[in-house]
Amino acid sequence: MNIPFLPEPQGLSLPGPLQPLFPEPLEWSGLAEKNVSADVLRLDRLHPVISGNKWFKLKGYLQEALQSPGHTVITFGGAWSNHLIAAACAARQHGLSAVGIVRGERPPVLSATLTAAADYGMQLEFIPRGEYAKKETPDFLRQLTDRFPDAYIIPEGGAGLIGIKGSENILRTTDSGQYTHILCAVGTGTTLLGLIRASQPHQSIIGVPVLKGMNEISAIYPTALSTPDPAGWLTPEQINRARLLPGYHFGGYARHPPELLDFINRWYRETGVPSDIVYTGKLFFALWDSIRQDLFPTHSRLLVIHSGGLQGNLSLAPGILDF
Repeated sequence: MNIPFLPEPQGLSLPGPLQPLFPEPLEWSGLAEKNVSADVLRLDRLHPVISGNKWFKLKGYLQEALQSPGHTVITFGGAWSNHLIAAACAARQHGLSAVGIVRGERPPVLSATLTAAADYGMQLEFIPRGEYAKKETPDFLRQLTDRFPDAYIIPEGGAGLIGIKGSENILRTTDSGQYTHILCAVGTGTTLLGLIRASQPHQSIIGVPVLKGMNEISAIYPTALSTPDPAGWLTPEQINRARLLPGYHFGGYARHPPELLDFINRWYRETGVPSDIVYTGKLFFALWDSIRQDLFPTHSRLLVIHSGGLQGNLSLAPGILDF
């Protein structure tokens, strides 16, 4: 099927988007008895590079960038950023120049992610972590626009209302109304907020944070949850149907202890679904553990969003993962 929006990068399609998690994987004893079902929305199949949730978050920004006089985008990320490589690829396919502001000093050898981004034509600018932390301040942005006049700035991870609105389209790629619960990994929270906005009144939206200290929905974009909310990001009813499922970050962002790596391999062997060490591996672990603990009522139908990001596994030594 084709994703119903334009412009589309070459190859943007989603064949066979839903994968049922049956027969029961990873010894999910009791899953069938409780009549709970789970499907994975395989957004990792969306595009070889602009995979998962990335195109949904980028699309609106790119449309605006195409109208900017400079035809240049600037965005931000770390050495293994899914967002940077997706933005670099998407910008090239749409005839835009791209600048990537990278967190940290330039290493002697670039990561596979940054190497690929540079191959797509992205100009990489490395800045110290202390300076990177100021990337949203008026002074930093003013200096950036002085250096790159007429460039269009995309927030890190596609965060912001444009990215949130784009993420709403994720639930429009399939018949999502049949599900009672929708689950996704949470980094910036952009995808989660889009799912909340696009969900229906009978649905619960559950986010699995991959960072420490993110325990409540209010930790994500506090302005999106204010009452009254002039931006109209979320309604009180939507907020009440959403929650986070903390405790599955495995030590913090991008941390991947042996327990998680073992699970990712078992999950792949028994389901055929590859996952990554930063986001989806932790999401699927949380799903498995939550079903074991009877978190979901009988007759629940779960939709689990695979947000891609598999390229981040290249940070591991060969042979650690089975795929």
